[in-house]
Order: sequence, then structure tokens, then C-alpha cells
Amino acid sequence: MSLSKKKKILLGLCLTFVPLVQSQEKNMSEVKAPIAKKIPHNLEKHGDVRVDNYYWLNDKENPEVISHLEAEKEYYETLTAHTKEYQELLFDEMKSRIKEDDTSVPYKQNGYWYITRYEIGKEYPIYARRKESLEAPEEIMFDGNEMAKDHEYFSIGGIAISPNNKYAAFGVDTVSRRQYTISIKNLETGEVYDDKIENTTGGSVWADDNKTLFYTKKDAVTLRADQILKHKFGTSADNDTLVFQEKDDTFGTYVYKSKSKKYIIVGSYSTLTSEYQILRSDNPDGELKMFSHRERGVEYGISHYGDHFYILTNKDGATNFKLMKTEENKTSSANWQEFIPHRQEVLLEDIDIFKDYYVISERTNGLNRVQINRWDGTNAYYLPFESETYTAGVSRNPDFDTEILRYGYNSMTTPSSIIDFNMRTKEKEVKKEQEVLGGNFDKANYKEKRVWATARDGVKVPMSIVYHKNTPLDKNTPVLQYAYGSYGHTIDPYFSTVRLGLLDRGFVYVITHIRGGEYLGRPWYETGKLLKKRNTFTDFVDCSKYLIKEGYTSSEHLYAMGGSAGGLLMGAIINMAPELYNGVIAAVPFVDVVTTMLDDSIPLTTGEYDEWGDPNDKTYYEYMLSYSPYDQVVAQDYPNLLVTTGLHDSQVQYFEPAKWVAKLREVKTNTNLLMMDINMDTGHGGASGRFESLKEVAKEHAFLLDLEGKLN
Repeated sequence: MSLSKKKKILLGLCLTFVPLVQSQEKNMSEVKAPIAKKIPHNLEKHGDVRVDNYYWLNDKENPEVISHLEAEKEYYETLTAHTKEYQELLFDEMKSRIKEDDTSVPYKQNGYWYITRYEIGKEYPIYARRKESLEAPEEIMFDGNEMAKDHEYFSIGGIAISPNNKYAAFGVDTVSRRQYTISIKNLETGEVYDDKIENTTGGSVWADDNKTLFYTKKDAVTLRADQILKHKFGTSADNDTLVFQEKDDTFGTYVYKSKSKKYIIVGSYSTLTSEYQILRSDNPDGELKMFSHRERGVEYGISHYGDHFYILTNKDGATNFKLMKTEENKTSSANWQEFIPHRQEVLLEDIDIFKDYYVISERTNGLNRVQINRWDGTNAYYLPFESETYTAGVSRNPDFDTEILRYGYNSMTTPSSIIDFNMRTKEKEVKKEQEVLGGNFDKANYKEKRVWATARDGVKVPMSIVYHKNTPLDKNTPVLQYAYGSYGHTIDPYFSTVRLGLLDRGFVYVITHIRGGEYLGRPWYETGKLLKKRNTFTDFVDCSKYLIKEGYTSSEHLYAMGGSAGGLLMGAIINMAPELYNGVIAAVPFVDVVTTMLDDSIPLTTGEYDEWGDPNDKTYYEYMLSYSPYDQVVAQDYPNLLVTTGLHDSQVQYFEPAKWVAKLREVKTNTNLLMMDINMDTGHGGASGRFESLKEVAKEHAFLLDLEGKLN
């Protein structure tokens, strides 16, 4: 698994109208906002005492907690009751643009063509395959619609086919806490065996013997992926063998198979450090061999080809990464030899290996580049991308012995395409273009561009912008500004059908590429984390000011949105500059930073120290406290605010937004809306199902359009 793919694991929107704030005056006088009781709880660290009056909301086994959450839900439903019909209209509109009987582009692996398809009126995918030819009879492996019956939430993941193509291991989560139970199915008979492996990440790897399955198990309390176990097909999971235990609680672990199929690879990762161990796939009962021991601050990812390994790494100060190689029997870092040197202005993101070619994925000046190279060193070239702002990247390419590279391309105005490119002849075939149904989409009706704002420290921050060509850009134009800005995760300028409704109603949509992501290379990430984290928030605020100053909008019509770590961003900006925004959507927001990072029993906490800092260190404690949204709530006017969460969220626990809303409601000095929509059946990713999730988007868009007086 490449480093960038791993990071993505570690691991992105005519009726007579009265505006919501006005129209709800009667309702707001009739229905009282839920007021959480205050039970002072002292939190002391480094001689500093914080009083958390809403700490009691942490206990979801407490009936009073559930009662309060249900009251918040009822309050939200009451205040938005007048938008329900419009939410349905938005939902139907979004759904109408999506091809319901859609099918993925087939890919071939080990003699079978694999296809994921959807049927009209159904929520979940059907996983199928055809032997050797696409004209062969279809074999349905899994029908998610049948499997999801009787479950409010359903997710299937980690489908792993045995080398003999007979068995499939697969993971299922019906709670939405990303705790999957692995089962094994006979693809010839349809029988699902008694093997049940609980509390896993869902993924697994078959050894060459078609009997041994390697998988990752989670700690039952923290949900940290900390063990690799070995399961023998047909036996009880109680007898599974522990292969590796990750003892450092700031690390997680995972297992995968090299594209060459020769090695089973066990990876250990933290935000800043990587380590791998390898095992021959034909020797499942052998001992793991250390590839190269972890070194603090050294990240690397490995790919196998022939009798060598290729290593993507930041070793020796290669901030934007370089590619090295080593013989497969001499894998320690002392033996690594430079293959592609570090470049100051180019982020090396990935390598894909084929029999005659290797493909390099790069990023320069924020834009994706894909370079094709022959192993013999001849005829290297880049795929041509000519747009000012776009997203392009190598797609799934499981076949090793091929001259066809599959990649994807889209932009904020251009629907996604899957393209097969012949690396020898340079011919390309568009295998699929995303269909936008509904009859009125024309990419020529939309404009996209990239602009650069100057942050307060002089750094230029890029923004990708899209809007309808008929939308005037002035102080009355509504703008939705979105960002994430953490973990080095880049939000590329991508196409979205669900966004079209906002654009067609006069909204401008802006993706703000703030520090904390890797849009402008690894230094862009390094200057937006730890003791430089505030750059993430001030970048967003400064970009907001740019949009207002340059006449794209005004503070009366500027909206902001972010989720998870992007929800932290929302919490920070409304504390720092609430006057800039008319409304803010904070989805599953990470807002109680200090308390969460001091509680190592909460899922993911210890593994986050390299991103946010360890508040057991006073320096980090004080810095985190300076921006933690929950701690920095003060008596001031706040924008209209919609907060979303899920009761079973394993990434950001429900009580963070619940406490935040309670505290905001206590101290804010204006009557702007403050609502929390909690889904009592889901977790971090929201509703499962292909279309159910659109209902949540419709709620968000209705909130924005209502504030703008555009419910028509």
C-alpha cells in the first residue's frame, strides 16, 4: 500500500417566502430550546483548572443524556418543519440527477471481471463478477440490499477474494462504529460459513494456501487497530494466532498484499512514522521479517517489483518525498538507494508498478501530474492536463502484466471520467463518463477558476471556485466556503452533482486550500499542524475576508462549512471572527480538543498526538487550549449555526457537539439559530445507503437556502 493511500485510510454539497430567522419568531417563542442542566466538573492539568458544566453528557447510558439529545432533535425538527417539503424537493432533485441503475467500470483480476452495480430504487450496491469474459454469466457475490434488511445502518467492506477464486472474506458493520465482523462465503455454493471474526477493520488478506486469512483487530475500548491475527479457515476465531501486537499506543497497524502477490505486508503507522514487516505469501506460518525499523519522523511506503522493493519516503529530510530502491533480501534503510530524488517544488505522492512500466503521481503548484516511465529508462512523459484547476489520479489497476493504465479525471465543472490509457501507444479510451440526469445539465453553464488570497503572514492561499455563469458576483451573492485542513488531506477541486442545486440557485461554491492539507506540498501540511495549527484557522478567515473585499459576497451572505476536523475549523473561526458569516454548518465537529486529547480511552486519541500535540506537555496544552472551540466559547454574537452528529460516532464522539451546543446556547448574545441535528442510528459517516445520505445533504442545503430566502 502506498503512503498516500495509507494516509487516505488514516482517513473529505415560486413560493412566497419569509426568511427562516424571521419566520421562526413565533415557533421560537412557543418551543423552548433544550437547556442542558449544569453540573460543574473540574478538569485540572498543569495547575490549570477548567470547569466543564456539561461533562455529564459524556455518558450515553444515562437516560437523562438520551432525553436531552432527543429534545435537541425535536427542537431541530420543530424549527425546520416549514422546510420539510422543500427538503423533499431538494432530495428528489439530487436523486433525479443520479443514474440509479449505474454500473462501475469492470476491472480484471486473476481471471475474473469484477463489477459493482446498482438497481433502480435500491440503496445498496450489488457486487458481481464474470469469468474471463464480460459476456460470461454474471455471478452475484453480495447483494447489499438483501444484506441490509432489518438494519438501520449497513456497511460492507474489505471484500477479499481467495487466490483460487472460490472464497470471499468480507466485513459487515451494522452499528456505524467501524467495527466490522468478518465472515467467509463460498462463491460457488453461496454458503456463508460459521467463521465469525468480530471487532475488526473489515479488511483481510488471503495467503496462497486459500486457507489462511490475515486480518486487523481493534482494541475494544479505544478502537485502535492494534493487532494482526491469523485465522485458519473452518476453525473458531477463538483459536486465531496473534501475528503482531502494536504496543505503542500512538501507532495503528494494518495488513495487505503486494501487487506482485509475493508478500503479505504488515504496516505500522503514526502521523509521522512508518514501519513494515513482510512475509512470503506462500509461507503463511513463517515468521514476519522486519523491513526497516521505525525511525521517529521517517515515513515510508513500499512496493515490490522483481527482486527489488521501491520505497516512497521522506528519509534524509526529503520533505516532499523521494523514491528509493533496495534488493528484496537487503531491506533495512542503510541499503536504500536513491531512484527519484527529492524535489523542492514537487510533492511525490504515489507509485504504481506494472510489468514494463512504473507510474509516478505528483503534485506541483496544487495540481495533479501523472508521469509514465518504462523500466528500461526510455520515453518518460506526462499525461496532458490543460485545465486551470482539476483533479486527476491513477485509479484501480490490479493487473500487473498490462500496458493499460486506468485513471480518473474531473473538475468543478466537468463530470468524472474513467479513462483507459495505453502507455505504449498513448491512445486513450474513455470507459465511462459520469451521467448527470435531469435533462438540464450543461457544463458550459458553469464557470470555474482558482484565485489566491494573501494570509496575514504574507503567504498566498489558493481557492477553487465554481458558480453558474448567470450568477452575478457582488455583495448580495451567497457564497458557501468549504475546507478541511488537517492530516495532510487535500480537498481537490472535484465535480459534484449534489452541489448543482446550490449553484443553480445562485450560490458560489469555494474550496479553500488552507494550510494543514497538502495542496501545495508537504510543507503546506507541516505549517498547519501542532504548534502551527492556528494557521489553518487564520487562513480560512483571511480567505473569507478576501472574498468579501473582492466583491464576491458580503458577511450577510457568506456561509462556511466543514466536517470532523473541518468541524473544528468551523468552531475556531466562529470564535475568532463570527461577524464574517451569516451561517455555518459544522458536521460531526471535533470541538472539545483538550479534553478529548487528554482522555486516552477515547477512540483514536493517542494516535492523534502527532497531529495536534500531546496536552500532557504544557506547551501543547496551552496552545491547544488557545483554539479549542469548546473552551473558547465566549459571550458574543454568533452566526446562525447548524450542527450535525451521530450517536454512534467512533471518530468524534457525539458528546463533543452536544456539549458545544449547550455551552453556546448558554452564553451567546444574539437570537440567531442554534440547532443540532443528531442521528440516533448512525456514526461518523452519517446515514448508510446510496440515497439516504442525500437526505442529510438536503437538510444542510435547506438551512442555507432558507437563510438566503431562496426556498423556491
